[in-house]
Amino acid sequence: MASKLYNETGSLTRFIIRRDRIRIPIWLLSLSSVTFLTALAFKDLYATDIDRQAIAETMRNPAMTAMVGKGYGLDNYTSGAMMAHQMLLFTALIVGLMSILLVARHTRTDEEDGRVELIRSLPVGRLSNLSATILVLVGTNVLLALLIGLGLNTLRIDSMDLNGSLLYGAALGATGIFFAAITAIFAQLAENSRGTIGLSFVVLGVSYLIRAIGDVSNETLSWFSPLGWILSSEVYVNNYWWPILLTVGAAFVLFILAYYLNAIRDLGAGFLPSKPGKKHASSLLQSPLGLSARLQRTGLISWAIGMFVLGASYGSVLGDLESFLENLEVMKDVLTSTEGFSLTEQFISMLMSILAMISTIPALMAILKLKGEEEKNRTEHLLSRAVSRSRLLMSYLIVSIGNGFLALSMAAIGLWAAGAAVMDDSIPFSTIYGAAMAYLPAMWIMIGLAVLFLGFAPKFSGLAWIYLLYSFIVVYLGRLLQFPDWMSNLSPYGQIPQLPVEDMDFMIVSVLTIFAIAMSFLGFAFYNRRDIHG
Repeated sequence: MASKLYNETGSLTRFIIRRDRIRIPIWLLSLSSVTFLTALAFKDLYATDIDRQAIAETMRNPAMTAMVGKGYGLDNYTSGAMMAHQMLLFTALIVGLMSILLVARHTRTDEEDGRVELIRSLPVGRLSNLSATILVLVGTNVLLALLIGLGLNTLRIDSMDLNGSLLYGAALGATGIFFAAITAIFAQLAENSRGTIGLSFVVLGVSYLIRAIGDVSNETLSWFSPLGWILSSEVYVNNYWWPILLTVGAAFVLFILAYYLNAIRDLGAGFLPSKPGKKHASSLLQSPLGLSARLQRTGLISWAIGMFVLGASYGSVLGDLESFLENLEVMKDVLTSTEGFSLTEQFISMLMSILAMISTIPALMAILKLKGEEEKNRTEHLLSRAVSRSRLLMSYLIVSIGNGFLALSMAAIGLWAAGAAVMDDSIPFSTIYGAAMAYLPAMWIMIGLAVLFLGFAPKFSGLAWIYLLYSFIVVYLGRLLQFPDWMSNLSPYGQIPQLPVEDMDFMIVSVLTIFAIAMSFLGFAFYNRRDIHG
């Protein structure tokens, strides 16, 4: 009887691999390439012990600890210890993101679109789809662990031996497996894919914040975060394997819980059903703009709160930042040396670009929501009424711009509020908020690009995410790894002047705004002419 629950799991596994034959290799290639290139860059940039110990001193401050994790081996900062300290947490976050998106795609999204119901009408077991998804995700993360582990070892970099390299890869793979299990549970609890992804992102974000607070103030608190477990493996320093076993063991328990929940719930239902709506729609909800805002209300509020907390978490360490950064020559590679500005202000200018790019995520999600609605044949119903295509697209564009503006504003407010509470001489709110708002044209470029894809080639809209990821890499790591200037110049975020240490360049900002408007106009023109899938 039990075997019938898993009937045709192998066939579904092959089917999922077939569907993701491009998506999974791109994830694996991207993560592996960035890891290998960064390891080589660290080797060339910090070739001597003096160089490495200089950068190690900058990593002792609370701000850096909150960003990249607690440093291990700082007294003997080898290339391996540097690689694990500065890149492991960042890469683990991306791996967790990959697992969340892939699991949600093949569980709740397929169920919401009716694919699982169609499959279940065949002689397929009740737990087969979930089992196939888990097998593919576990296999993907194991393959990623081997690729990165063996690849790092083949680079033949001193202090990056086989044991440490395999542990580095295993830490990433274990993170992916854990968040695959988290998403599998939320796929049973949530009623739709939006809720599944949103709740999983919340766990990922809270894990990062708990780890950040714990690493800075209370080490015990870090043990309540799976990311804290991973960093406790002390890769390339002491090489502890038991945190990896702990993470995989916890994931195994979560998988069992997901199986149980999947076995007892009705198809299409969730254990956290949405509350019944009002009997009559409000006047606002009867417009395309109101409908778009209502559909994304939960995400908008969640991102606003999340960005405020993220900004506050960075602001909370600004009080100790100045004493750690002054007189460190190596910071010239990271911070812009400018007379008349404190090192804290220079650090904020760098930090604001990161917060701006993170704030772009909800903006892109809001505009690309229209593509998902179209694929589910929901826009056809609206367009069959007295609603023009331009009005529909404009509604999502307004929500997208508003979402990005709110997220960036909340990040700046959180950064200022926490910073003012811990600094003796706090930075004025207008300075921090102005530095944040300077990045709006770059965000508009990303939104305009998404609108252009929606109108011209919706199936390639995912390239907007790749461009944002590229921007994050070249802006976040570019100065530290000394990437050529042209690489950051290809990103709109690399064009924005870093206020307050640089003067506002109204010409650049105006050009970016014009380009964003032009791409949006083209997107509208193409959207009005192309076929609506239905």
